[in-house]
Amino acid sequence: QVQLVESGGGLVQAGGSLRLSCAASGRTFSNYAMGWFRQAPGKERKFIAAISNSGSSTSYADSVKGRFTISRDNAKNTGYLHMNSLKPDDTAVYYCAAGGNMLVVTRLSPNFGSWGQGTQVTVSS
Repeated sequence: QVQLVESGGGLVQAGGSLRLSCAASGRTFSNYAMGWFRQAPGKERKFIAAISNSGSSTSYADSVKGRFTISRDNAKNTGYLHMNSLKPDDTAVYYCAAGGNMLVVTRLSPNFGSWGQGTQVTVSS
């Protein structure tokens, strides 16, 4: 199991941009697919994006397609989520996760897999 730490959250105005980072340690990061999830107050944790171990394949939830970009730098053991054109509905705690492949990552629940502690993103209107 890989250890993950998210960072980069904060307060941003609608239409703004933010980049989240997910620093990995404990295992070889390049062996893991990784993804991003978010959880708004009172709502379920939702899948946002996933990326293969090599970075060659990506997958996005419809709600963020065209606005968010997932990437990774295996040399830095870090994954990223670039968020553009942010909306108030994007306000949530954002979590990164890791798994054996992209399909596994997209289906992760909070009690399975490797997760970071989350970072708060607040988008003001």
